[in-house]
Amino acid sequence: MNFFKRAWLNLTAKKGRSILLVLVTSAIMLFVLAGLLIRNAADTATSNAKKSVGATVTLSANREAAFKKMRSATSTSKSSRPKLTTSPVKLSDAKKIAKLSNVSSYNATVSTSANAKGFDTISTSGSSTGGGMKGMGGSSSSGTGDISITGVTNTNSVSTFESSSSKITKGRGITASDEGTNNVVIESELAKEDSLSVGDTIKLKATTGDKKTYTMKIVGIYKASSSASTQQGPGSTDVSNSVYTSYTFANTVKGSKYKNTADSVTFAISDPAKVSSVKTSGKQLINTSKYSLSTDDSSYQTVKSSMNNVKSFADKIVWLVAIAGTIILALIVILMIRERRYEIGVLLSLGESRWKIVAQFFAEMVMVLIVSVVLAGFGGKFVGNKLGDQLVSQQTTTATTTTSSTSQQGQPGGGQTGNASATTDTNLDINVTVMDLVELGGFGLAIMFLSIMLASGGILRLQPKKVLID
Repeated sequence: MNFFKRAWLNLTAKKGRSILLVLVTSAIMLFVLAGLLIRNAADTATSNAKKSVGATVTLSANREAAFKKMRSATSTSKSSRPKLTTSPVKLSDAKKIAKLSNVSSYNATVSTSANAKGFDTISTSGSSTGGGMKGMGGSSSSGTGDISITGVTNTNSVSTFESSSSKITKGRGITASDEGTNNVVIESELAKEDSLSVGDTIKLKATTGDKKTYTMKIVGIYKASSSASTQQGPGSTDVSNSVYTSYTFANTVKGSKYKNTADSVTFAISDPAKVSSVKTSGKQLINTSKYSLSTDDSSYQTVKSSMNNVKSFADKIVWLVAIAGTIILALIVILMIRERRYEIGVLLSLGESRWKIVAQFFAEMVMVLIVSVVLAGFGGKFVGNKLGDQLVSQQTTTATTTTSSTSQQGQPGGGQTGNASATTDTNLDINVTVMDLVELGGFGLAIMFLSIMLASGGILRLQPKKVLID
């Protein structure tokens, strides 16, 4: 009788022991599978983070070089106090960078202000209603209007809209098609204050130059973040007095010399892992004495760090369970061999080779393993989801706390950033695939092989005559 048939008959004849082996092996395989699933899901989540949170490179004036130039002028000039002079970003340079590989889009930003004409602004403590913000002593603040204008290429690329802390509630946002127009998106509280809706017009009066008045068409209304804080102090304005226009209009308000420029240009990077190479290539296209490129892949790094921690923990689960499983199964096999000493002695006395006896035990355990892998496959998704959710919850809490602390240290009152939301939205997609079961089977075979090898030492030393006499 060959050892495969003996293995099958032994398992079917001793059903209680076989069921116990299946249950123990299934428990070991279940936790190994859970670890493998969490590890694979963490890899997938990290890859998906590249698409969901992305990274940015920002082109702006080189303030460090400007300060150095100012300090140099201060040391040479004793008669007058030099001023900090920065250069607006040329859009021609921005378009060169936008053509680099891994740059998916760009958003030019221009900030300025104007005075409301014919409608009331939202008044806060220290400001007046109607005709604009008042500075110290009741006079208008020089060059500062009561309406804050943010000129952009596309509002969807603005961080507050990307993180959904600000949302378009009526109409639409600003897009590239609004270049050269006087279209505007206003805040919902300002719209309520003046009974304004999409399609209405408002007038804004420039605070510098010829102080021209512009007629603006409302194309959208947005709701600002509920956590956005109102600024205080002379010349300050409520967040509801902030409007969005095309960057071309904001430049028009600032003056003709700002045509085809921007305060800064932010480039969206399709693959966060390539952000450094984009920055290096971009530096070769600009005058670094005037402009600087800064990167922001913090959201991606936060998610990546969290997922790496989850993956590391999953790896530990796999190895700890594998080691513990090997020891447990080795002990079970050793006990099983002790019970079957007489059977082994008979087989040896009949001329059966020792390696075939070891192979019989291995065949028995492989049959048990096949059933256990099937059972583990049914329960692996449930256990993996429970463990994965707990791990992600812990990592999210840690990352959010760290992000909030950093934000509060860097901004008055603690500003909102996209990092926390990026981490909060990270979920592990746990699914059992054929490849997962194949990988689990490989781990199981390794565990079985080591268990049998550890336990077979006694078989190799047995002498059939002594066994039968005992």
